Parts: sequence; C-alpha cells; structure tokens
Amino acid sequence: MRLPIASEGWPLILPCFALAAVFALLNWRAAAALALALSLFVTWFFRDPERALPADPAAIVSPADGRVVTVAPGPAGTQVSIFLSVFNVHVNRAPAAGEVVAVVRHPGKFLAAWKHEASDENARASVTVRTPRGDVRFVQVTGLIARRIVCSLRPGQRVERGERYGMIRFGSRVDLFLPPGAEPAVRVGDRVRGGSDVIARWRDAA
Repeated sequence: MRLPIASEGWPLILPCFALAAVFALLNWRAAAALALALSLFVTWFFRDPERALPADPAAIVSPADGRVVTVAPGPAGTQVSIFLSVFNVHVNRAPAAGEVVAVVRHPGKFLAAWKHEASDENARASVTVRTPRGDVRFVQVTGLIARRIVCSLRPGQRVERGERYGMIRFGSRVDLFLPPGAEPAVRVGDRVRGGSDVIARWRDAA
C-alpha cells in the first residue's frame, strides 16, 4: 500500500521531526511543541491522496486542487487557471494522455498567484502534451510563498491522464491551455480536485 505522502516532502518532513525529537530530549518543551506542530503541518501539506479518474473518456481532468480563478476563451483555445492555497493538495496531475513534446522553464517574479499577471510574470514550468485532438499545455506557476517547482516530465515520454508529474511548494497556480476542440466544464469560483474532477471535455468525442 502506497503511503499517501508525496516523495518530495520527505527531505523536509524528516528533519522537522528530528528537530522536535532533539528539543524533547533536551527538555525544551515549548520548542519541541512548536517543532512538532511544524512537522505535522509539513506532513499534511505534502499529502498525496489517491484519486479516481472519471469514467467519461471525453473528460479532461483538473491538473490541480484549488479554486478556478480564470476561464478565458481565446482564438487559439481557452485558458483555465486554478489557484492553490497552502491548504490545498499540491501534487499536480496530467489533465490528458499523450506524448510530452515540450517542457520549458521560465525564470520570473514571485507575485501573488491569484493575480492574473502571475501567469506571464512569475517563474513557471510549462508542459505541452500532444493528443489526437490537439495540444494541451499546462503550466506550474510559483506564487508569493512558493519558490520551488517540481516537474518530472521530459520531452518524448508518454503521460497518462491523471498521472502525477510534480508539485509546487507552499501556495501556487496552475494554468491550463485547452485547444479549440475542448469545451471548459467549470466556471470561475468552482472548487476542483486534481485527477478526479472534470475541467473540460472534448467536443468531438464519440
């Protein structure tokens, strides 16, 4: 049985618990209590629950947990943006199956992730997946507190819908860019869960 903690969290979780143990051995009760509280928060932050994929084969799943802050149709497709607070699960999942054709990292600022300009100005990692119905691009964007993006995907590999591929530490944003053949299934203000909630559907699916 898989432990429901993201592997990226252990380098932070274990030192926090070790520090709490040291303080306890020294009988520094207040420091030990604070270190234990921090350890529990960090463990909770890196939780990685299992998610059930929707049965609908036309469904494109949410790449992240959080609140939808943008649904913006455009001539080349639609942008759907999700804001993740520190209280959301931060593991990211692929919204659609296909071949990874590009992974691009952009340096940038660390503006508050709920701001629209964060999509263009913040540090981010962009992944493009080629599907039979068009390219789907999803972008991990850092936030005011988040400073580290983890992305395990590489060009040329195949990724499955709902597959874990990375995370952003401590508050962030994920932008999803849909091709014209996809119809958004969410509105601004909706709460979504990565890997299980439907964020869009292919229009031409049988």
